[in-house]
Amino acid sequence: MGDEPRDREPGDHRPDESGRTSMFASLRIPNYRLFYAGMAVSMTGSWMQATAQAWLVLTLSGSASVLGLIVALQALPVLLIGPYAGVIADRVDRRRLLIVLQSMMGLLAAALAVITLTGVVEVWHVGVLAVMLGLGHAFEQPARQAFIHQIVGKDLIRNAVTLNSVMVNAARAVGPAVAGVVLGLVGSGLCFAVNAVSFVAVVASLLALDSSQITAETPIPRAKGQLREGLRYVRGSPALWIPLATMALVGTLTYNFPVTLPAAADFVFDGGPEALGFMTSAMGVGAVVGGLVVAARGNTGLRPLTLAAFGFGIAVGATALAPNLPTAICALFGVGWLSVTFMSTGNATLQLNSEPRMRGRVMALWSVAFMGSTPIGGPIVGAIIETSTARVGLAVGAVACLLAGALAYVAARRSGAALP
Repeated sequence: MGDEPRDREPGDHRPDESGRTSMFASLRIPNYRLFYAGMAVSMTGSWMQATAQAWLVLTLSGSASVLGLIVALQALPVLLIGPYAGVIADRVDRRRLLIVLQSMMGLLAAALAVITLTGVVEVWHVGVLAVMLGLGHAFEQPARQAFIHQIVGKDLIRNAVTLNSVMVNAARAVGPAVAGVVLGLVGSGLCFAVNAVSFVAVVASLLALDSSQITAETPIPRAKGQLREGLRYVRGSPALWIPLATMALVGTLTYNFPVTLPAAADFVFDGGPEALGFMTSAMGVGAVVGGLVVAARGNTGLRPLTLAAFGFGIAVGATALAPNLPTAICALFGVGWLSVTFMSTGNATLQLNSEPRMRGRVMALWSVAFMGSTPIGGPIVGAIIETSTARVGLAVGAVACLLAGALAYVAARRSGAALP
């Protein structure tokens, strides 16, 4: 069976000769529109929880290093079992797997809400639940990324991936802003409760999808050596391993915003949870604006990825040098814009260069590079902040982006990969 969903007439939403497509082309597909709406509600709740959890840990411990450790614990399962989770995503029905995982993560959010609202929460409780939530993310990320391709097909995957990033970052704009207000008025427990309820939306959307309009991809049979097979497959393609290596470096030292931003809001700009909410929301707004531009005009490939890495590094560096909170908020708008450009370019490049039977394993490695690198970088960046300032932590991330862009360019040239 082909890659095109059956509810599209041939050529209806395909890019034109210039590679451009309608900004919201993939949302014309009913299944993707439904899935997108459910995820939007859930992601908003998740960003509320992420903001509230960071503030709760910082309040309970008073330590950026402890906060970095909690962030690392949540990402640790992705690092340890992420590649195997990709094998599972290629073996099973991805829709059913997503329903189970989203339900499980909703229950974990409910448990955190209960112990927080009852006043018994301690840092170690948050750590245990963070590990369990990380287990859910380890299996959910590759399954969800590969499932998007089944909904929209090859022609619209870049548009869908970019709009997915727009949605995540729109949630980043709304969720932390709401969380900042709720934290100031009520506390973190209500944020966790709202997130638990938000998972109902995505589970309901998955149950409501029209199965006849989902491109069938036959799960691979269980066999030995499938993880090694996936690693060999990636190693043999520069169009796959270069984006993964680039994201691994950036993910380790740059995407530690749950550590750097709370520390900057509190220790550098002397703000409270409201300041953290505004800073995180500025990133989200920038990502929404940038993502919409990329959705309509963006490109895939190693050259756009390299340029996005350089731009991302410059924006993070500007944030590190910001003299006051308003300037930092303006710089974070640029961080959000370049962040979503970098992520969506890398993600779409991998999806377009992966065989269907390998896509789950390839996207699992993307999750490892993005989220699984945090257990390494989170404590490192937290320790850097503890011994210096949050500005230095941000500066380290900026340098990592610039270095990743340079290394990607050199690797592509030496491997003979196209840099169109």
